[in-house]
Amino acid sequence: MNKARLEAFSDGVIAVAITIMVLGLQTPRGATLDDLLALAPQLLNYLLSFVYVGIYWVNHHHLVQAATHVDRRVLWTNLHLLFWISLIPFVTGWIASHHRDALPVACYGLVLLMCSLSFLLLKRALCHSEAGSPTLAAVIGHGRKNAASILLYALAIPLAAWSPLGANAIYVLLAALWFLPDHRFEELGRRA
Repeated sequence: MNKARLEAFSDGVIAVAITIMVLGLQTPRGATLDDLLALAPQLLNYLLSFVYVGIYWVNHHHLVQAATHVDRRVLWTNLHLLFWISLIPFVTGWIASHHRDALPVACYGLVLLMCSLSFLLLKRALCHSEAGSPTLAAVIGHGRKNAASILLYALAIPLAAWSPLGANAIYVLLAALWFLPDHRFEELGRRA
């Protein structure tokens, strides 16, 4: 199957997720710095979620660019990933108002965990679809960072019951980890 439709649809869903998040931002109640600072948790959560969605978009782009075609399994696993990404605006709005409450912080982590798991499934589906592709294998690598992320999300979710701020710190740490450029992609770009 042609991968262009998968890329276009994925880009559209991700763009809508970002649009929904920005439309969920509240404006300050007044025109003072204090009014703006009162929205700091909401703005910081938006920034973190924007970074997460951006990370998935960039990594999805690199992953699909390395593929030559997609099959039915890839289409369904891609939809699975997009489902979880589409929930990021919902949990972002919830955690923005309740960043110190266990359940919203844990649910935010659950959505991030499921995004990470579904991205791993997408990578595996693409590997299955293109068995023996050295380019795709080079992009996917060993998956250590993905596995470490899954473990840390799984730890942050129950941690939210005792320390919501600790769980939030893990989410920020993981975003920073994924924000760092992956040299495999740069190398593939130079070869192309």
